[in-house]
Amino acid sequence: MITVLIADDDPAVRDGLRTIIDSSPDVRVVAEAWDGHSAVDRARGLLPDIVVMDVQMPGIDGIAATRLLRELPSAPAVLVLSAFGRDDYVARALAAGAVGFLVKDTPPAELLDALRDVAAGHAVFAPAVTGHVIELTTRDAGGTPAEEDPRIASLTDRQVEVLRLLGRGLSNAGIGAELGMTEGTVKSHVTQLMARLGVSNRVEAARIAYRSGLSADEP
Repeated sequence: MITVLIADDDPAVRDGLRTIIDSSPDVRVVAEAWDGHSAVDRARGLLPDIVVMDVQMPGIDGIAATRLLRELPSAPAVLVLSAFGRDDYVARALAAGAVGFLVKDTPPAELLDALRDVAAGHAVFAPAVTGHVIELTTRDAGGTPAEEDPRIASLTDRQVEVLRLLGRGLSNAGIGAELGMTEGTVKSHVTQLMARLGVSNRVEAARIAYRSGLSADEP
């Protein structure tokens, strides 16, 4: 069972998230918090696996609370869930130790999948912010777009097409629309190509596409 603490100052948002999360048999909300202080206090006592964290809250905001949570002896993973995918929010959330960043219009099934991915130790990011995450990680690595990564040679032609669209920040639904595939088929391709590339999440795969120049290609 994956245990979750929801931190958001809007009761309606908390209610909606609880309904979504508790609808799944393998994920359960153990507490709610209405600001950064209460999020840290409740996480310290309840030891949830994941804190779903809003950014804009009274008192200590979600970014500062994330930093404090990551300093706890039994630190939960923090998945930021914001109404805005602003570049500065993404950068500050990553710097504070968040392992993912989603926007609040994320479909329920994708939110549940994201919680499972985070619980498994993976990073998750909304397609809308993937491009910025790639830019940040590439810049932090001190690199500029390089020659094609040799690992790409292990992919099938279809997987290369999927990887190229990942590099452009498309969701599974967006990739499916581009390539005429169902979301389930896209998800299968993404899982297989990540395994072949030896990466643990979509952002790492998208970064390979970016640094290899694949994401600059036109479909």
